[in-house]
Amino acid sequence: MFIKLSFRQLLLGVFLLIALLLSATSVQSLLTLDRLAAESRAVGQDAVALTANVQRLAERSVTMERSARQFLVLDDPAFRDRYAAAWRDGQDALTALAAGLPAVPKASFAAWRDQGEQAWRALQAPRTKRAQRQQMLNVALAGLPSFNEELAEEVKREVDQRNQRILLGLEHRRSVLAGQLLASISLAAALAIGCGVWLSRPVAQIEGAIERLGGNRYDQPIEIDGPDDLRRLGQQLNWLRQRLASLEADKSRFLRHISHELKTPLAALVEGVALLEDEVAGSLTPNQREVAAILRQNTASLQNQIKDLLRYNTATFAAQHLQRRPTDVAALLRDAVDAQRLQWQARRLDVSVQGGAPLISIDPGKLAIAASNLLSNAVRYSPEGGAVRFIVGEQAGTLAVDCIDQGPGVAAEDAAHIFEPFYQGQRQPPGARRGNGVGLSIVLEYVSAHGGSLQLLPASSGAHFRIELPYDH
Repeated sequence: MFIKLSFRQLLLGVFLLIALLLSATSVQSLLTLDRLAAESRAVGQDAVALTANVQRLAERSVTMERSARQFLVLDDPAFRDRYAAAWRDGQDALTALAAGLPAVPKASFAAWRDQGEQAWRALQAPRTKRAQRQQMLNVALAGLPSFNEELAEEVKREVDQRNQRILLGLEHRRSVLAGQLLASISLAAALAIGCGVWLSRPVAQIEGAIERLGGNRYDQPIEIDGPDDLRRLGQQLNWLRQRLASLEADKSRFLRHISHELKTPLAALVEGVALLEDEVAGSLTPNQREVAAILRQNTASLQNQIKDLLRYNTATFAAQHLQRRPTDVAALLRDAVDAQRLQWQARRLDVSVQGGAPLISIDPGKLAIAASNLLSNAVRYSPEGGAVRFIVGEQAGTLAVDCIDQGPGVAAEDAAHIFEPFYQGQRQPPGARRGNGVGLSIVLEYVSAHGGSLQLLPASSGAHFRIELPYDH
């Protein structure tokens, strides 16, 4: 199902999913905080109400006792009415406390009411029984202060318990929220990482496909997995690969054809010039002999250019078909040096191979051609009596081959183009025929086919080329 979605749709979907997940967690946290705030307000209001009622009950108890005693002394009905009003108000406060203190036994509240009732009966007794009324009133009102104190302690205990429950609930919900937040963040991170890893694969495939196309490797079909638009891009790249392969084949056929077509008339020209110089058609004047020499020199130059063109075309084709086997590169370089011994000894050069490295899986024939081209280039540019060094080593899973000579080096303006086919640098050896610029291009073709790299390194004098070949290919 996800394959049918585009890259942008998948990114938008994952972004919305992560945003929804984090938003849901935020809303849940907000609702939890609102509930905690509401519960805290309710507990605070209940605590205030309980405290107010217990204070009101204590005040009404004092009013009841004072009014009752004043009535017994002054026998004024207003004091009895004041007692009755305080008693009713006290009972209302008592009822509110009973509702807010469920842990307190109901009998305790009934005792307060009974004592208030006894005091009221004492106030209703006849005047003739003054001493008896005084005694009844003392007995009835004696327990009210202690009962009020007990209620005040119960209220304090109840408020503390409710606060404690609020704190425990807050801690529990904080832990729950922390767990939910951690789970949301982890899930969001997992979604982001999973999406990134899943989408990085087709991106890496596209990068690899473009790298192969840039390296003129058209033999592997391009297939891109992943979102629909990236798959379509892979199909377009595969079409481009086929188109480039077709153009490359057309170019190779054209070069072979044109080279073959040029070789026959060129051979006739060479033969004709030779006949002229041998004076088969008659003796030549000095001017005619000079013209014949110019013709011979240019036909020879044209022959060499056609050979180099065919050699580069062959190398480009052969680079796509490697036959790898474990090879000692240092030994391969020594063989390449021995094969050109006559050339470098004629210029009295000192050519050496230094160092070594473990065996590496390469195509020894093609790498030998690359090494021979590097050596030919170094011999061509080195001054007589100079030195050419090949240094072999291993570093960070890579085999490195350095070729260092003592020639004029590469001009700064030529460095960016030195590996391009048929490019000729400005610094040419004196007296030598101007080359065609395919030697280093062939080296680059074969090294790139092995997954390696060819670099021109900075040097104080001469030229310093480095080949790096990976061991993991």
